[in-house]
Amino acid sequence: MNRQRSFIGFIVAGAIALLVIAIAGFYWFFAKSPANLIASTSQPGAAIFVSKLSPVMVSLLANPDRLQALEQEEELSKLKTSLFAKSGIDYKQDIQPWLGNEITLAITTLDIDRDLENGQQPGYLLALSTQQPEKSREFVELLFSKRALAGANLAVEQYKGVKLISDNSQPEQDLLAGAVVGEDFVLFANDPKVLRDAINNVQAPDLNLTSSPEYQKATKQLPKGGLALAFLNLPIVAKWQGLELPEQLYNSQIISLVLNPKGLLAETTFLTSSEIVPPSPPLSKPVGALQYIPASAGLAISGSNLSNLGDSDVAKLWRQATATIYGSKEDVVSRLAKPLADVQKRWGINFPEDIFSWVQGEYAIALLPEEQTTPHWIFVVEKSEAVEQGVTRLDAIASSNGLSINPLTIDKQKISAWTELTTATKKSDVKERASFSIETKVQGLHTTLGNYEIFTSDLETMDEILTTKDNSIIDNPNFKDSIAAIPLPNQGYIYLDWTKSQNLLERQVPILKLVEVLGKPFFNNLRSLTVSSYGTDTRSLKGGVFFKLNNS
Repeated sequence: MNRQRSFIGFIVAGAIALLVIAIAGFYWFFAKSPANLIASTSQPGAAIFVSKLSPVMVSLLANPDRLQALEQEEELSKLKTSLFAKSGIDYKQDIQPWLGNEITLAITTLDIDRDLENGQQPGYLLALSTQQPEKSREFVELLFSKRALAGANLAVEQYKGVKLISDNSQPEQDLLAGAVVGEDFVLFANDPKVLRDAINNVQAPDLNLTSSPEYQKATKQLPKGGLALAFLNLPIVAKWQGLELPEQLYNSQIISLVLNPKGLLAETTFLTSSEIVPPSPPLSKPVGALQYIPASAGLAISGSNLSNLGDSDVAKLWRQATATIYGSKEDVVSRLAKPLADVQKRWGINFPEDIFSWVQGEYAIALLPEEQTTPHWIFVVEKSEAVEQGVTRLDAIASSNGLSINPLTIDKQKISAWTELTTATKKSDVKERASFSIETKVQGLHTTLGNYEIFTSDLETMDEILTTKDNSIIDNPNFKDSIAAIPLPNQGYIYLDWTKSQNLLERQVPILKLVEVLGKPFFNNLRSLTVSSYGTDTRSLKGGVFFKLNNS
C-alpha cells in the first residue's frame, strides 16, 4: 500500500489547501478588523511533537474561522465540505466547536520503517490545537467509528498514557492513526509509529524540534505578529529529494507571513554556521538608476555592484536553492529573463565576465512585456571609468559579430546603435526580375543620460525612456507602496508587476498555472510582488517578499 499517497489524499492535501486559502484570505479580514487578527502565539506549540530531524514543518497560527470574509467568496466553506465529505464528517458540527488557533503539518521522518527495500515512506503528522478536549475526543472516536462502519479494522492501544486509535485499512482505503494528547492537541498521522514517535518527542525533549539549536536560532528571527510560518532543515530537504548539493552554505530556513496595511509580507531567514558578507554595502534608499525605468515595466531589478555577484553568498544561496528545488541548474529566473539570455547567446558574450565585472555602482534592469512579442529590455548602469571601458568592449564584441555602430538622434539625444544590414527581395513585374532592398535591423542601443549609461533592446523602448522622463517606475504609486513595506537599508529590489507579467510568467513557467488554481482567491487579487534582502547578522541572510494586493 502506498501510505504516503493515501494519507495525502485524505488530510495532508486538504491541510495544505486550507493553509493556502486561509493565508490568501488574510488581507480580506485585515481590511475589516486588523486588531482582531493577531496570532495567539509567535511559535507553534506543536513543535514539541516534531523530531529535530524533520525536513519541513508548516504552521497556521490563527483559527481559519476568524477569516470571515472568505465565507463571502465561499472558498473556505467549499474546502471544509469537500475535505471531510469522504469521511462523512461535518466540519461545522464536528470540528468547528473545538478547533483552536493552530494547525501544524510536518514531515516527521523520511522513511517510517527505515527499510530501503520497500521504498521511502515519509511520516506525516497533522496537529490541530483544541480548545475543548472532550469534544475533540468525541470527534476522534466518531471519525474512527465511521471508518469501522466503512470496513476498516480498528486497533486501539495505550501508549505512555495516551490512547492511540488506528485502522488496518484495505488497500483502497486511507490508512489513518489519531490521538488526543493532553488538553491541547489532536494528532493525526499516516502510521501509528509516527504518533508513538511524536509522544516520545514530548517526553524526551532533547529529541524534539524545540531543542534543535538551528530551530532556536531561526525562531529568534521571527517578526512580531506572524500568522503562519514554515521551518525547513535544508540538508534533510535535499536528502529527501535525493540530491547531493554542490555546495551547502545554509543549514536551515524559516519563513513567516506578516500582515501589512498594503498587503502581505513573507519574511524569510537563511541560517549558516559560516560568516557571510553581503555582496555590496546596503542601500539606504532606492537607486537613482530607477528614474530611467518606465512605469510600464513588468519586471525591474535594482541594486549596486554586480562585479562580485557570482561569488556572493546570495549567489551561493541561489545555487543551493535551485539544486534543492529543481535538481538541476535550470531555474525560474533563467526562464523569466529569457530575452536577456537570448542576447547573451546571440552575441556570444558571458554576462558575468563581459558586463557584470565592470558594474560596481548602481544598476537597474527591466523588462517591458508585450502580449505577442518578446519583451523589450533595459539596462541602466552608473557611469565610471570601468563602465566606459566596458562599453568600448561591447562595441568591439558587436563589431566582431558583424554589427555596425551607427550614431542616431532621438529628441536631440545622441545615441549609439548596434545595427545589422539585411536584404529583402520581391519579384518585379518586368521580365520577372527580382528587386532588392536593404533593411537596417537594430540589435541594441546605448546612450548617456546624466550620470548613467542606458542600454535598450530597440528604438521604441529608448524613445519611451527619453520622452516619458516624468513617468518612471519610482513615480508609480504601486511601486512606492511595495518598496515602502521593505525594511531599509537593503540590497535593492526585484519588483514584478503581476498584472503586466502574468502572461509572460505563465509561458515561461507553466507550473504557475497549477499554483494559481490552488491559490485562486490570492492570485485573482495579486497586484505585484517585491523581493529584497536585508539584515545585518553575519550568520544569517534575511529577506522578504511583499505581495501587494488589489484591495489594499
